[in-house]
Amino acid sequence: MAAFAANSLLCRVALRDTHIDPATFGAIRVTSGALVLALAMRVRARAAAKPDWRAAAMLFAYVAAFSFAYLTLPAGTGALILFGAVQLTMFAVGLAGGERFAPRGWAGLALALAGFIVLVLPGVAAPPLMGAALMAVAGIAWGAYSLRGRGVPDPLAATASNFLRATPLALALGLMCAARAHADTAGVLLAIASGALTSGLGYVIWYAALRGLSALQAASVQLSVPVIAAVGGTLWLDEAFTTRLMVAVVAILGGIALVLTDRARKRGQGEQR
Repeated sequence: MAAFAANSLLCRVALRDTHIDPATFGAIRVTSGALVLALAMRVRARAAAKPDWRAAAMLFAYVAAFSFAYLTLPAGTGALILFGAVQLTMFAVGLAGGERFAPRGWAGLALALAGFIVLVLPGVAAPPLMGAALMAVAGIAWGAYSLRGRGVPDPLAATASNFLRATPLALALGLMCAARAHADTAGVLLAIASGALTSGLGYVIWYAALRGLSALQAASVQLSVPVIAAVGGTLWLDEAFTTRLMVAVVAILGGIALVLTDRARKRGQGEQR
């Protein structure tokens, strides 16, 4: 989650300050992620994963839609739409598959959602239709990408394969938007950092973590990303640390703790039986 939050900050700085256009940012982000993961595969002498074009398409859709959506959406509105779409996607699949929380887990989820609303609601404004639609697509794509990562035998190989196959799509989008392309040194470096570190390696860690989480738990844990990003903004982007942010931190992290301790409690009871 820290990697995802750092990725959000990198994207925010690059696109907010117009260091780079979204199509070029996405192309560099995906390509640099693919190169770093290919190097990691070579160093670790891992066998290539079975191609998963659906996962690669979802990865590309998320990166592209997310980048273009933030051209017109404020941070609070974008976060609400993005994580609302992620939650709905992953919860719908989890509930359809028979997953359920115990009361403690539902209480934790409610507390985390309340903290999330406290965090983003004051910044929410009526969104432009296109920006809102793009961010909803990004959320659905990310939820689907996460769900496809559950149970993969080798997270590194699977993520490397997904980035490799998403690269031609990202480059093609960059070429289609070449007439409006622009990038300075800072924009290129931010895109490389986003792709190589917080996306490429961060997504490997996420796929590894998904093996120990249900769809409902994975959706709940991701509510921590906006609050981590907000705290990071106060540390590195000179944004204010307010009482509202402090309340949101306590509520979101406390709620997630309830969700995860509920899981641990049920596992312990199963072992006693």
